[in-house]
Amino acid sequence: MKQVFILAALSAAVLVSCSKSDDTNNPIVNPTPVVKEAVFGDVSGTWTKGNTYKITGHLQIPTSTSLVIEEGVNVIFSDSTVKPELIVKGNLYVMGTSANPVKFTVPDAWKTTANQWGSLWGGIIAAPTCAEMLIDNAVIEYGGAVTTESSPSVKAGLYKAAAGNHVPAVNYSNINGKLVIVNSRLNNQNEDGFYIEGGKVIVANNKIYTQGVSGGDAINIKSGVQADVAFNLIYSPNTNALKLSNTGDRVPQAYVIAYNNTILNAGWRRPTIKGGSIWVEIAVRAELYNNLLANDRFGVKRDPKNPEDARTKVSNNLYYGATQDGVTGFQPSAEILTGTNDIISKTVGDNDPKFINYPLTTASNNAIFNTAWDFRLQAGSPAISKGITTFTRLYADGISFANGTLYKSPAPSTIIGAFGTN
Repeated sequence: MKQVFILAALSAAVLVSCSKSDDTNNPIVNPTPVVKEAVFGDVSGTWTKGNTYKITGHLQIPTSTSLVIEEGVNVIFSDSTVKPELIVKGNLYVMGTSANPVKFTVPDAWKTTANQWGSLWGGIIAAPTCAEMLIDNAVIEYGGAVTTESSPSVKAGLYKAAAGNHVPAVNYSNINGKLVIVNSRLNNQNEDGFYIEGGKVIVANNKIYTQGVSGGDAINIKSGVQADVAFNLIYSPNTNALKLSNTGDRVPQAYVIAYNNTILNAGWRRPTIKGGSIWVEIAVRAELYNNLLANDRFGVKRDPKNPEDARTKVSNNLYYGATQDGVTGFQPSAEILTGTNDIISKTVGDNDPKFINYPLTTASNNAIFNTAWDFRLQAGSPAISKGITTFTRLYADGISFANGTLYKSPAPSTIIGAFGTN
């Protein structure tokens, strides 16, 4: 998987602290992790590496403040009555690592089949005053609770500002802000995964699965957003993996470059006109390259009555269907958008992508994810060397944050899909 971030610089102080003499005279002592009980209300500052924070009420990061969450922190939403939301009016920096991700989760005893679709806590809901949100190496799971009249997001007029809506895992809405979500996992979510209504955005190298019980898109992008969406694995979203729309009155126009994503089994659990893999509509400007779409209900679906921007480009995507319904669903038509150098199966089983370990005959409506599956490609895959790399991504030079980090969109690969070869 591609690496998508770099640190902007290491300060002289950090370099000095790593010298041999400092290690000898002032050895680094890692504090013993602690459990913070009954956390709620306004929060800011730093949640320290390895600590556990048990959330028993709604949280808010006030305007003009920041919360930094260090690697290995467990944020456990443990009130089944309140079902807390995290409202971000200031800035949020989630700084996990691959070895020690930050976890937004619930008590282990709640992770049952009965709670497969989450709804056990709300979500991370940003106000328009949130200038920066960074989520790096996090696990976000079992969220999507339904709003009530007493929900902070409803009282503050955020998200849909009404009771009776399942909140997304992450909602961001500052058209002048910055949002980066990378190297993370979202699972067991009742409705939408990432619902983005503004900002300069990178969403890359994430895994999204077991998401959307009766509706919901994995990544839902609206007007005001300019985004690179790349190298994500999205498995069996209820509706679309990517919902790309310029709906709303925000400026700038929605502009999304989505490339090298692997999308499987999308849309089958919502058998209406909306279910698919990638949906483009209402003057969104989209560029779609090198995406691997396997066993999805539709290919790139469009709305002829509310079409995409004429500058939209589609090329070098691979479509595979293990069933006749699947093959039929991505053939070109007035509602199915295909492009240059796309690899489109004409018959069942044509152009097998040759995953290392994934049964392509898995039921199309299956939502249970097996972490042993391996979506890298075997030698001889038709996806190898068929991608394009000559397009210009939005953030090749990166998005910089006030905490000194710089995140670049990953370079595209000539191997279609998110994972390359073995």
